[in-house]
Amino acid sequence: MAKTQDTLDRCTDLANSAFPEAGGACTARDAAVYLAHTENGESLRALAEATGTHPSTVMRRVRRVEARRDDPLVDSMLSELEGRADQADDKPSPANDNRVPDTAPQPLPRAELERQARRFLRRLSEPGSFLLVTPETAKGGIFCAANDHRKPIAMLPVSIAVEFLREGWIKVFQRGIASIRYRVTEDGRSFLKRLLLEDTLKRQPAAGFAEVATPFLAQHQLPGERSVINPATGRPQMLKVNLGEDPIGWLARRKGADGQPFLTPDEVDAGERLRTDFEVAQMGPSIGQDWRRFLVPGDRLAGSPISRGPSEGPMAARDRVAKALSDLGPGLADSALRVCCFLEGLEACERRMGWSARSGKVVLKIALQRLSQHYGLGVTHH
Repeated sequence: MAKTQDTLDRCTDLANSAFPEAGGACTARDAAVYLAHTENGESLRALAEATGTHPSTVMRRVRRVEARRDDPLVDSMLSELEGRADQADDKPSPANDNRVPDTAPQPLPRAELERQARRFLRRLSEPGSFLLVTPETAKGGIFCAANDHRKPIAMLPVSIAVEFLREGWIKVFQRGIASIRYRVTEDGRSFLKRLLLEDTLKRQPAAGFAEVATPFLAQHQLPGERSVINPATGRPQMLKVNLGEDPIGWLARRKGADGQPFLTPDEVDAGERLRTDFEVAQMGPSIGQDWRRFLVPGDRLAGSPISRGPSEGPMAARDRVAKALSDLGPGLADSALRVCCFLEGLEACERRMGWSARSGKVVLKIALQRLSQHYGLGVTHH
């Protein structure tokens, strides 16, 4: 039992140096159990006793890692760990010394990793781009739609691609017989945006007390413009907005199978109008104490319009929201209310409503089409 625990501790140290603790290509916990079983010959039952789990649980961990070995990048990381495990077994070490051997390769310096990210993540962020990696090759090719994927626009070393996968910046999206394709993740795009903004701020420092978006804030924004009515002049004007602050703005940036925007301008306007009426009606839940009654003596606010609670709100806007949701009917009204008004994500809405994956955006589009008709948007009156 003590020998198995020592082996598992040594394999855990090795796995923690290569794999993230959770998520990503492979977890460190699964990789440690896999190395202890395949490289050090520990039985499943012994590992189950050492980890306090059932042998079937250990077997599932081993099979889960083994199934990922068809990924060339994951296989490269596991092969590196297996070589280090063999070196640790051959090298005599003092008793109770479970540290990773000094022969372990040093991780890529952060500055160099960011430099490579600026170069290759920008290529992977181009429309239709992907990284193609084949087993036992030193480099993978980055292809994009600009040249119809005829030839690679850049060659990415596998060692750098491994670091990208470890950071969660790329992920597998298509598996072939002799190759695997990777695409950049949302985390990778956000990290690239932060790096590029940092470079911009270094070249153009802010003057005085001018408000400048921080790199960490900008990586989660989708800058764009939206036409609004100026309340002073009554004329439309364009304002810079963050299109990623709500699901409608995020979905408006996506394109359908035909290459056209998934949501039409009228559908976006319908969702924004419903949200505006919902906010004006103050129909959302109260998140704080109403102290207005405590700021004046007696009960002078009783019976006045300002004494109404947030759930009562301006009655006209509340009636407009009720009529719009009633026109949509069950299902469509739930989707519009959760996504447009409560700003609930599409995946969360699907789970809450019990819908299948990736069906939420279809239901939402139908709801926005009905809303557009309800508000009379896109209708030309003669």
